[in-house]
Amino acid sequence: MDMVDAGPNGAPNKGQRGRNQQLVLDVLRQADKPLGAYEVLGLLRDEGLRAPLQIYRALERLIADGAVHRIESVNAYALCSHDHCGTNGHAVFAICTQCGIATELRDPALDRLLNRLARKQRFSTKATTVELSGLCKGCANG
Repeated sequence: MDMVDAGPNGAPNKGQRGRNQQLVLDVLRQADKPLGAYEVLGLLRDEGLRAPLQIYRALERLIADGAVHRIESVNAYALCSHDHCGTNGHAVFAICTQCGIATELRDPALDRLLNRLARKQRFSTKATTVELSGLCKGCANG
């Protein structure tokens, strides 16, 4: 794996991406909906990525950097559409069960509510993902 400006543990410094991470990021950037790891692998075979572990490692790093989110309910990954997600770990997605499009939403009031609920339970969150499942406007009207 090609590295760019690697840190002491051999991993790229935050904000710096290795070749595999950049390839995965580019594929997610071009996708019109979240993609599963094996879908990403299929799209990157011509680039020399052959093993699922290569994709999963790249995705783990991109998630840690706040560039990508994992959407648990559909076992897929989506590009973060907000610059500040990596700083607080909150993400809200509206996921269409018909076409698969996932829209990332942002609401500071919801962030405050989730933080308040966690504090009330004396729970320290590392990340929060809220998933709304239903039909997008296009599928609901179609």
